[in-house]
Amino acid sequence: MICRPHCILLLALSMLSSLLARPYFNNLEAPESLEDLKKIQETLQVSLPKTRAATVCLEIGEGSGSGVIISEDGLVLTAAHVSGGVDKEITVVLEDGRKLKGRSLGLNSETDAAMLQITDPGPFPFVEVDMDDSFKLGDWVFALGHSGGFDKERGVNVRIGRMVRQADSTVQSDCMLIGGDSGGPLFDIEGKLIAIHSRVGASKEESMHVPIREFQRSWEEMSKGEFLGEGGFAKKPEPGSGFLGVMVEENEKGEIEVKELFSKSVAEKAGIKVGAILLEIDGKALANKDSFYEALSTKGVEEFVLIRWSFQEEVFEKKIELVERP
Repeated sequence: MICRPHCILLLALSMLSSLLARPYFNNLEAPESLEDLKKIQETLQVSLPKTRAATVCLEIGEGSGSGVIISEDGLVLTAAHVSGGVDKEITVVLEDGRKLKGRSLGLNSETDAAMLQITDPGPFPFVEVDMDDSFKLGDWVFALGHSGGFDKERGVNVRIGRMVRQADSTVQSDCMLIGGDSGGPLFDIEGKLIAIHSRVGASKEESMHVPIREFQRSWEEMSKGEFLGEGGFAKKPEPGSGFLGVMVEENEKGEIEVKELFSKSVAEKAGIKVGAILLEIDGKALANKDSFYEALSTKGVEEFVLIRWSFQEEVFEKKIELVERP
């Protein structure tokens, strides 16, 4: 096909438009003047209020990490090794100190990408996501995170640097990261989210991040709460390893009756008592005791089961987190 002169002109104009849309200092090998440095600083200062407001601390058990809110209704992107699994309860702390309830969605254990959802009502501060993967090597970027855990007086930590390396599933910046930053956001200098902090390289200035394109590749599956991959960033619960702490039998009416309850078990703590009749597990009616044990055999440590039972003419329902066998 022959490209006519007007085609060449349109292509040139398109390339020029793309260059003009980028901050000019991204095209410099290094700042060439005080004015360049001031422009970088000014651009960062404009971006910070919105991006800091959406950067959250995630508290999971005794540990913590970071994340970033990307929608008004509270969808959060973080790292798989921070969320640690699917369907886990997580406390989400905003920069002003407000604590919100959240629950982990899906993750990819091979790329270190994960999602979670704030379950308290919004709206919430959120950031724009660069779905076009438009950043380039050498671009100025900045990292945010709750280094070392939440500290209201200090606030969110800010580190500025440049994009220094790209691979298929990982990008690298020279923004310094430390413990607590994992799962936090990496932004282009204008405040668009481009990646999530994963790990520190050979030195603190060699920071590795999961680019948004990796989230896009498994967005639907993670949104549905799926555990993807067999990688080392998160461990999939071993089916059958979860312990509830009850022994059941079928009574003369064919009901699934609790005959024995382990002391201090999660079942006992949830309020299940000897003599209770188990009705459903995870929304499915129990036909016999085998169906109860079969359902439990698919569950691992730290996974949840929704148990519905009756006791003394009252009906109860509770979501219970399974633990390791004593």
